[in-house]
Amino acid sequence: MKEGWEYKKLGDLCQVLDSQRKPVTKKDRTKGIYPYYGATGIQDYVDSYIFDGRFLIVGEDGAKWGASDKTAYIIEGKSWVNNHAHILKVLENVNDRLLEYYLTFKDLSEYITGAVVPKLTQKALVSIPIPIPPLSEQQHIVEELDLLSSIIEKKKAQLKELDNLAQSFFYEMFGDPITNEKGWKVEKFKNVYKLKSGDGLSTKQFEEGPYPVYGGNGVSGFHKTYNMDGDYIIVGRVGVYCGNVRYVSGKFWLTDNAFQLFYDSYRQLPVFIKCMLTLLDLHQYANKAAQPVISNTTLKDIDILFPPVVLQQQFSSKIETIEHQKELIKQSIKEVETLFNSRMDYYFN
Repeated sequence: MKEGWEYKKLGDLCQVLDSQRKPVTKKDRTKGIYPYYGATGIQDYVDSYIFDGRFLIVGEDGAKWGASDKTAYIIEGKSWVNNHAHILKVLENVNDRLLEYYLTFKDLSEYITGAVVPKLTQKALVSIPIPIPPLSEQQHIVEELDLLSSIIEKKKAQLKELDNLAQSFFYEMFGDPITNEKGWKVEKFKNVYKLKSGDGLSTKQFEEGPYPVYGGNGVSGFHKTYNMDGDYIIVGRVGVYCGNVRYVSGKFWLTDNAFQLFYDSYRQLPVFIKCMLTLLDLHQYANKAAQPVISNTTLKDIDILFPPVVLQQQFSSKIETIEHQKELIKQSIKEVETLFNSRMDYYFN
């Protein structure tokens, strides 16, 4: 324990407010101005509120802890918080942002109970020990972590701006792929593309290794071997983000939750195809009877553009420059994230 620091239970640092709140069902929601929060953040906006002020929200859904979702966050103002989250009013002698950082950073799996429906109960929540430095040092720590966080967020915003720039180049050169106002030749999806799914590989079968595993929603982990080697267009087949399109190079494993796209490289270039299919929003064609799924059948009647290859080459050159800038930014993000994690580890481990 660092000098001047002490451990306190979370329940001694916060007032836990009523958690017996019923969620507002999607059927009963009407679009409003007040954010509607759940375990991992804003889910919707509603026309009424039940809380007004600044609070620390901690997700109750144990399945979310350890995932990429942020399950501890600060809210401020008028809002509705459903019963999938705990609401904490932090005492004045504690910096609530410090608690937010700690709860986000630490592995709290030992406090999760319930085999069928894992939850972070209120009883377990208030028992979590928190290392607390003097108030002045709390402020210093939060300022440092806030600065690093803001740098990361600004760089991620730059990536989005570059993606928007790539889309604007597409619209400028080829027009809207849905309306085809430029009058390019079109053919049906079923006549120009074929989708073939990868090989089955459950998360339990992952063996630690260097090769990314692509599933329906992107990279789901890493494996010791690969089943694809080269340059491919892949499309998510199953899941909430099915229909997402990626251009992937190198060695990787493609699961049966994703497709490899076969195409005629003499008529269409992969960079053009990837951007066009992204703008066509393939997810909207998913069969959603049980879970979202796309297939050759659901996509068969989509109109596919065929502008001149020379124009596609010009577009690809522009995108290549953008992708180079994106890689530089991604590397910079990794470096700042490494520094951020090392500072979190220093303060909270």
